[in-house]
Amino acid sequence: MPKITTYDFIGSNTRKTVWLMILFFISLIVLVYLGILCVSLLRLENIPKEYSQIYTQTSVFTLANQTAMYVLPMVSAVAILWILISYYSGHQFILSTVKAVELNKQNAPEIVKIVEDIAITAGLPMPKVYSINDTGMNAFATGQDPEHSYVVLTKGIINGLEKSELEGVIAHEMAHIGNRDIKIMLVMVVCISFATIIAEILLRIALVTRTNSSKNSAGAIQMFLFVFAISLYVYGYLVAPLIRFAVSRTREFQADATAALITRNPQGLISALEKISGHCVVKNLSDKQAMSPMCIANPLIKSKQNTFFSKVSGLFATHPPIEKRIQALKIMDGYRQ
Repeated sequence: MPKITTYDFIGSNTRKTVWLMILFFISLIVLVYLGILCVSLLRLENIPKEYSQIYTQTSVFTLANQTAMYVLPMVSAVAILWILISYYSGHQFILSTVKAVELNKQNAPEIVKIVEDIAITAGLPMPKVYSINDTGMNAFATGQDPEHSYVVLTKGIINGLEKSELEGVIAHEMAHIGNRDIKIMLVMVVCISFATIIAEILLRIALVTRTNSSKNSAGAIQMFLFVFAISLYVYGYLVAPLIRFAVSRTREFQADATAALITRNPQGLISALEKISGHCVVKNLSDKQAMSPMCIANPLIKSKQNTFFSKVSGLFATHPPIEKRIQALKIMDGYRQ
């Protein structure tokens, strides 16, 4: 069996990013069309008796296709625009969402120096470094590519780890940057967030429409907005996790192994993961299910992990248990010795 190199992993991630964008577009269009079908069916079933003869010969698909001719081009344009935004500027959305603050040589010289040393050892450009004001111990990397990358550390992980442990965590995040994992997760996070945010907006608009419009006009508009919102919720919480599952289940093991090679000290990352386990909840991320796969450990509170949607998406989790990651690193450490 041929050995898989880092370059193979990078190439695979690049191809998966392209497919992810295509799947986002196709699945969104399909769900919207299904929503239009549902609305068309309800419209035909609830038409006034005086118009029943006019619509007798009208099929659900005919009515749906007529509506789709106007709706799908607009949805397609918005989806393509959002994909481009997520790829080129999604990191700004993520950094602002978690209220990250940039670190530099003036306000955090030791942290910046560690990141700089790890970047040089890994042969990667120096990423920008940010921190989240939270006592939870967690970290993630984001960005478009190694030339436009960002490492984010919580205050808890900065203050709670020894230097060798912090080096292991930063090397892990640098591995995600070098392996191009950040591209996949950036597109995934922003696309899922887009779907759920738009769904919430549409539901609110539907309520306003019901209040401010006449009964006849409000019924059709509200019905369409409601079905469209449900379609986006289905995408964000059910379809997207399936796509995410297809991206990779081994990227954390790969990043751990790469980090151990960069630092030449698997024990540093082992000790860091042991400390992080059980202390990885981040309040700024506690209601952001889509962002949890980016982190070195699951940042969600237990109550969020026990919701119906999280249980469903948890079946397709891309993070292996920390215990298994530690076991794999201990094997590496044993071979090294």
